Amino acid sequence: MTKEFKTVKESQVTISELMLPSHSNFNGKIHGGYVLSLLDQIAFACASKHSGEYCVTASVDTVDFLRPIDIGELVTMKASVNYVGNTSMVIGIRVEAENIQTGDVKHCNSSYITMVAKDKNGDSVKIPGLILEDENEKRRFLKSVKRIKIKRHRSDEFNETDFSSEKYLEEFSSYRVQIV
Repeated sequence: MTKEFKTVKESQVTISELMLPSHSNFNGKIHGGYVLSLLDQIAFACASKHSGEYCVTASVDTVDFLRPIDIGELVTMKASVNYVGNTSMVIGIRVEAENIQTGDVKHCNSSYITMVAKDKNGDSVKIPGLILEDENEKRRFLKSVKRIKIKRHRSDEFNETDFSSEKYLEEFSSYRVQIV
């Protein structure tokens, strides 16, 4: 039986992986695409743990690459459910890289991924609510609500059926473009 509500802690997931030369570009830095793959994996694990269901990625909402990751560093990703709707949840992920010789740790990435719970037929299913136990969890939830509102507004703005560049001619003057 699925719980009606779960704490954030019940679904948290942490993974660590040593960064190998096969994960890198020609400059010895880890490919962003490889990091994205790891982000998707941990988001799946966290969302599935919270929902008790198979989960799919609905959107990658924010990925901020803050610092490069080097070959030989130990990357640790920490994922938490920051927000829940009826069938979807926002997973927040913090990525840190540790130089295993010096012990220096750097914050390399923050990401927010929306996941949706699905049943065996591929239909979206209701997920447990979220119990917020401290100020940090409340802050993360409210920031997720704000990002969702901004995302909806942006989507509405760019889905206008009467979109015409003529309404934005003045806007073009601020950029390095030529209108022909």
